[in-house]
Amino acid sequence: MYFKAQIQSNSWNRSVSISSALACLFLMIFMCSAQVNAKEMDVSGEGGNTYERLKVFSEIFSLIESSYVEPVESKTLIEGAIRGMVKALDPHTSYLPPKAFQDMKVETSGKFGGLGIEISIRSGVLTVVSPIEGTPAFNAGIQAGDKIIKIEGDSTLDMTLTDAVSNMRGEIGTSINITIFREGLEKPLDFQIVRDIIKIQNIKKKVYNDDIGYIKIRSFSKATSADLDKALAALEEKGIRKLILDVRNNPGGLLNQAVEVSDRFLDEENLIVYTKGRSEDQNMRFTTHDTGKRVSYPMIVLVNGGSASASEIVAGALQDLGRAVVVGAPTFGKGSVQTIIPLSDGSALRLTTARYYTPSGRVIQEKGIVPDILVERKNRDADGAEKDEDVKKETSEKERMRRFLREKDLKKHLKGKSSIGDGVEGEIQESLSKDKERTALEEDLEKDNQLRYAVSLLSGWDIMVGTLKSQGKNGGSAHLTLGQAH
Repeated sequence: MYFKAQIQSNSWNRSVSISSALACLFLMIFMCSAQVNAKEMDVSGEGGNTYERLKVFSEIFSLIESSYVEPVESKTLIEGAIRGMVKALDPHTSYLPPKAFQDMKVETSGKFGGLGIEISIRSGVLTVVSPIEGTPAFNAGIQAGDKIIKIEGDSTLDMTLTDAVSNMRGEIGTSINITIFREGLEKPLDFQIVRDIIKIQNIKKKVYNDDIGYIKIRSFSKATSADLDKALAALEEKGIRKLILDVRNNPGGLLNQAVEVSDRFLDEENLIVYTKGRSEDQNMRFTTHDTGKRVSYPMIVLVNGGSASASEIVAGALQDLGRAVVVGAPTFGKGSVQTIIPLSDGSALRLTTARYYTPSGRVIQEKGIVPDILVERKNRDADGAEKDEDVKKETSEKERMRRFLREKDLKKHLKGKSSIGDGVEGEIQESLSKDKERTALEEDLEKDNQLRYAVSLLSGWDIMVGTLKSQGKNGGSAHLTLGQAH
């Protein structure tokens, strides 16, 4: 066998010249690129090591291209090298081939095809951050924290985020089989989900107890702030005097939309969020401005482990500036900035370039936003009743396993119309319609203990404020600051 290997080696020496030439050219490109940053590189130290490693890379490139058991295109090898390079960084840095880059641009526009889930990588496992309400994945029963272990029978163990997204998208109306593992279950679950157009309805609005407005923001896409303005105007017409802003299971989205949403609730010249990175141009500050109508209702912001990125920016700003009380469970902790850099061939690099900080200087990355009032969401059975095991006191280990995953768990994370007539029938129909709507709202509160707590808190707000004012008149110094309740 040794003699045979020697013969193959001699044959390889005669055939490698073309591959070596290509690899050397590739190496020269890398070296020229590295020289651009020569000021930051010690040529006798780190720089010399970099050049040596690039030389090894070119050798491996030549060997694979000339001697691998099957022919491999140089494009495939180069793309594989790029993917491996970005995989050595944090989970949110990724290479986007041309098609994936175009898909991403469609996604942030608020309308795209797929299943409707936000995913990430946790300890090398594809994990659901949050299903988007009303989408095929949400309706099928996919939950935040589910680990996707197979897509169409193929293991996701070494699958990148980009590949996973690409595999789950397809023709509208076609089905896809995914296998998930969920904490607390003895065996994986198989789901067959039919792909559909994912047109995100950014805003959902309701009114509770006649004067408490409720707005749920599902994601931060291009139309979010405009949709928020319409929802606020509609609620104002109904006479609301308090507001619940729900960003639970909101995986985030566009930074400018997080800033715009925060701006609706803050006074002028307030810092909303700032970023810090390695280079000076990554250090930015985002503040409120003097355009748009602002609202000043007493506010509660609902958050949970599925609240990430842009959601955390909004919650953190309103909390820091004493504008709202944050209620719910600790957020995901995804506070890093990804810059999308288009490349010459139509592909792009999603590169982590900075960290987000709240107005008071708290880092969001890994830490997340801790609510002023902690209220864990209770699980319910199919009839809406709380499960016995959730009522009983559980061990700390079980509680930990039931909570949502956080950024810190990720591998390599950065530290009625009236009727025509006498009006009687119309009044009856209107009354029935209101009763039906009231029943639906009561069912919402019965199923959602976090929302129920927020509504209850705001329902007693006027009483608390009146009591504190009375104490002040009697010589006391009591005061109530929104967003600083603990």
